[in-house]
Amino acid sequence: MARRRGIMSDELKVELAKELGFYDTVQQEGWKYIRAVDAGNMVKRAIEIAEEAMAKQNR
Repeated sequence: MARRRGIMSDELKVELAKELGFYDTVQQEGWKYIRAVDAGNMVKRAIEIAEEAMAKQNR
């Protein structure tokens, strides 16, 4: 099965992990060891950022 390419850039994921306070886990153990709640919060924050960007474009 082909591996799907992620939608979020690695830079954005790192920025969000730092902002949300679990980047130390990513550095020490890798992305697959973050908690599900942290992954969910990361997606939620990415959506908020995208919505803010779209609102600025529509002004």
